[in-house]
Amino acid sequence: MNFRFVHRTSFIFTKGFCVFIIATNITFAAQNLHSFMKRIALSLLLLGGITLNAYSQATKINFTEYDLPNGLHVILHEDHSTPIVGVSVMYHVGSKNEDPQRTGFAHFFEHLLFEGSENIGRGEYMKLVQAAGGQLNANTTQDRTYYYEILPSNQLELALWMEAERMLHAKIDTTGVETQRKVVKEEKKQRYDNSPYGQWQPLIFENAFTKHPYRWTTIGKEQYIDQAQLSEFMDFYKTFYVPNNAVLLVGGDFKPEQAKAFIAKYYGSIPKGTKAIPRPNIVEPAQTAEKRSTVYDNVQLPGIFMAYHTPKLGTDDSYALDLLSQLLSTGKSSRFQKAIVDEQEKAVQVGAFQFPSEDPGVMIMVAIAANGVAAEDLEKSMDAEIDKVINNEISDEEFNKLISQAENDFVQQNQQVAGVINNLATYYTFQHNANLINTELDKYKKLTKADLKRVAQKYLTKNSRVVLYFLPKSMKK
Repeated sequence: MNFRFVHRTSFIFTKGFCVFIIATNITFAAQNLHSFMKRIALSLLLLGGITLNAYSQATKINFTEYDLPNGLHVILHEDHSTPIVGVSVMYHVGSKNEDPQRTGFAHFFEHLLFEGSENIGRGEYMKLVQAAGGQLNANTTQDRTYYYEILPSNQLELALWMEAERMLHAKIDTTGVETQRKVVKEEKKQRYDNSPYGQWQPLIFENAFTKHPYRWTTIGKEQYIDQAQLSEFMDFYKTFYVPNNAVLLVGGDFKPEQAKAFIAKYYGSIPKGTKAIPRPNIVEPAQTAEKRSTVYDNVQLPGIFMAYHTPKLGTDDSYALDLLSQLLSTGKSSRFQKAIVDEQEKAVQVGAFQFPSEDPGVMIMVAIAANGVAAEDLEKSMDAEIDKVINNEISDEEFNKLISQAENDFVQQNQQVAGVINNLATYYTFQHNANLINTELDKYKKLTKADLKRVAQKYLTKNSRVVLYFLPKSMKK
């Protein structure tokens, strides 16, 4: 993946197969990533070749945390093994917090907040970090927005000041808004509208969700961005990009006393947000019948996308479904890979992964047919493998391998400071328990083979799924 892009993360898929980002025509390996909300920053750096730190499997992640009077939660993770420091801010705002008539705002702000501030000139944000020998990035999901910088440790103050500028003095004006309107619309055109299979995600989510705001994707509708007035953008900023809706992370080579002094200096005077922060409490009605749709697109090979309703991030069943998706599609020995790709030769890409979310979400299964294979035939093969996990317990050997993979995954994701601060931010934002970074693995270890069969029977039912076919236009009658 070309990771020069600084603030475009619409859909990165994780855990379960060699990640296939169809709508951007990008493929990259991410077999051992646990959850995309917890690992985007880590994967960006891993694939970019930056190694920040190494931990043994038994290493506990030490950190301290505290709150400022304005409500900003601060987490510090000290590690002097490499002269690098990471600073990040996670705002608890994503596409699900948007007005249905103004979708795309959270992603738009991911772009807009790189425009500069009262004290940082337009276009200077990236230049300042790069000139200091660092890298920066940001990404938006349905549930949160995440910004970070990775810099030499002597540049800690620069990173903290810049994130404080973003929080307090972001440049939200007509010039910036008009510039980013064009950028976002062009991104949507390239990544969704004009890409093979590009509409799979919007179509899956608008069919899987009828009431909950997950029914729209982070890119939103361009007409809403066009219709929005400057005052609406200002209101969104004042509502969500406030200290009491954020967690600030510092990780790496720094002295805690110095970091606390910088944080007090730059963040202590930022006023607490005065607006109530909207938190949607809509419960999606249970789906009781399968939904199917066919799209004839500019594709060469048929593609199948399926979505099954799943519980929210952090539940026991969610952990079991993580292992189940791993069983189906992680690695060369996974069931989908062995049966459908290697033995039957019906697909060139196949996988399964949870789309982790703060509220109940979906598990995605995707397959791209081999040349000459009909979508219906490929779907039958996928269903046959799903039926096996529904009707039969897996072997001891397979189960032990899954647990070992989970352990390896858990260690790998925390081998770099960027991954640690991302995970700490995610655990705190969604579960108010940053120490899950040290205990979450236990939730996998307590699972049994029976749990995997049980969740397969409960969630992988045809009456609760969406099935989407992408077929070549030449097949349209």
